[in-house]
Amino acid sequence: MNNSKSRSSMRNNPIKVSFASMIGSAVESYDFFIYGTAAATFFGKIFFHTSTPIVGILASFATLAIGFLMRPLGGYLAGHYGDRVGRKAVLLWSLIGMGVATVLIGALPTYEQAGIIAPILLILLRMIQGVGFGAEWGGAVLMACEHSPPERRGFFGAVPQLGIPLGLLLANGAFLLSGSLLEGDWVWRAPFLVSFVMVAVGFFIRMSVDESPEFEAVKASNKIVRQPALEVIRSDWRAILKIIGLRMAETGGYYLTTSFMLSYVVLAQLSTTKQVLIGTMTGSAIGLVSHLAYGALSDKIGRRPIFLFGALFTVLFGIPMFLMINTGAATMVVVAVSMSLLFSHDPIFAVESSWFSEQFPANVRSSGISLGYNGASLVAGLLPIIATALFGVVGWIGPALMFSGLGVISLLCGLSMRETAPAVVNKRAVTTSEHRLRSASSVSNVR
Repeated sequence: MNNSKSRSSMRNNPIKVSFASMIGSAVESYDFFIYGTAAATFFGKIFFHTSTPIVGILASFATLAIGFLMRPLGGYLAGHYGDRVGRKAVLLWSLIGMGVATVLIGALPTYEQAGIIAPILLILLRMIQGVGFGAEWGGAVLMACEHSPPERRGFFGAVPQLGIPLGLLLANGAFLLSGSLLEGDWVWRAPFLVSFVMVAVGFFIRMSVDESPEFEAVKASNKIVRQPALEVIRSDWRAILKIIGLRMAETGGYYLTTSFMLSYVVLAQLSTTKQVLIGTMTGSAIGLVSHLAYGALSDKIGRRPIFLFGALFTVLFGIPMFLMINTGAATMVVVAVSMSLLFSHDPIFAVESSWFSEQFPANVRSSGISLGYNGASLVAGLLPIIATALFGVVGWIGPALMFSGLGVISLLCGLSMRETAPAVVNKRAVTTSEHRLRSASSVSNVR
């Protein structure tokens, strides 16, 4: 009996559950991000028959965008079944779907080998990747948040967010390694093919944890909603729209800093993609610590201040970031990309898991956060294309102002959102109560 309780306690331990969510998220992020790197550096000339570099890059970014456009469908399906069947089952299936699509991309024939069928297959597999990645985030963060005590939800909710910088670190590291060890098509194929091993490890780890206790409570009390996604759209559509706006600085700025910047430094003849990859890896490595720091701090001072700091930095850093990169100096490129990730992306992303999940009741929570989170992808997936087009028309100032404009949108949405961190909310409640007591005492004394 004691051994059974001990095993159950370990399977529900917040640290283990958060770690399992983070590992799975890292695997799916790796799969999703290697496509962005490959699209910016290889796919334009491999899968699209064109002699003009910028046209090839635009075409490959279009396939990148298709993955983003499919993410809301993945979010809808994950939200629906996450609120009806459970968070864990959705996480397992999303991991398998993403892994299979990624490995198959690595085995695709090129345009020279198969003609038009090659980009068609690439697009279909990218669509599957988009659905899988859209299904991932909501379940991963809810497993972490719903297994953790409310007063530490910011910290434990930030743990699965580490999967994003870790996945990006692994993705860029895989391309740097394959570029130095391999030749020809194997340089881009190898990072896709090795995903098989990572998916197997992620699946095994996720199988070792129990279902979310809050979902189990919803099921036990017969509060499961028949159509949770439709219900949350009907009752909380304003919160979903705000979440979409909140994510503009984080997800939009992220892909401008990473995917677009890889092609920008080459098109503008400033530097090599290697410097951007090193900057991205540096920022991602620091992010393994910064996310936890921002998440823990949000438990003490609130989600809102941390988020607003990141949004404001995004507003102010657009032009300085491009000015730094425009010097062409390797150090400046690395520092600019790293700063964008550390001070723009990380504080926002660290608090999204706890802040977003605290906006919805448990029986529609998976649907609410998944729809809002992935709805932003409809815009974010198009931004590298728009940025490339803007650069072609007005130069670097276009993408720079776009970066800052995304920060303005998120800043305004952040100012309109309520604080949810228990330490801050409870402190305000106590302060309000004390103020009312003092006011009542003053009136009594006057009488």
